[in-house]
Amino acid sequence: MVKAKQPRKRRTRKNKYITLHSPFLMKETKHELIGEPIINGSKRQQWARCTRTHHSQLVDLDEIEAKANSAEEDIEISRDDSIPYDPHREYNIGDVIYHNVWEALGRVSRKEITSNGSHAIVVQFEDKREKRLIEKLSAQ
Repeated sequence: MVKAKQPRKRRTRKNKYITLHSPFLMKETKHELIGEPIINGSKRQQWARCTRTHHSQLVDLDEIEAKANSAEEDIEISRDDSIPYDPHREYNIGDVIYHNVWEALGRVSRKEITSNGSHAIVVQFEDKREKRLIEKLSAQ
């Protein structure tokens, strides 16, 4: 009596892709979440590998989820409440700015220090675009 071969179970690999800012390309790129999430205190972190440069970075999963939820919310701002954007000025998180060149309103969502030590703000505009703008630019 010959035993019938049982079909092999295929092992499926669970890939998750997210869009993150790549510090090597200086723009948003697709990243693959690799490995298992790491619980570090109250934070959930996981490694993400850029699909273009193959560089890896440790990302905060809670921050990414919060960012995704806030991106879904509508920004209700008016031109009357806004501050004209000037790269020489300093802004606070939550400030509403108006960019004259783009003719767009946005809200400052966070502040960053760039790789060369300059100050930048991340602005969520009404059309759901997120842009990094320079702040506190000193005239030398």
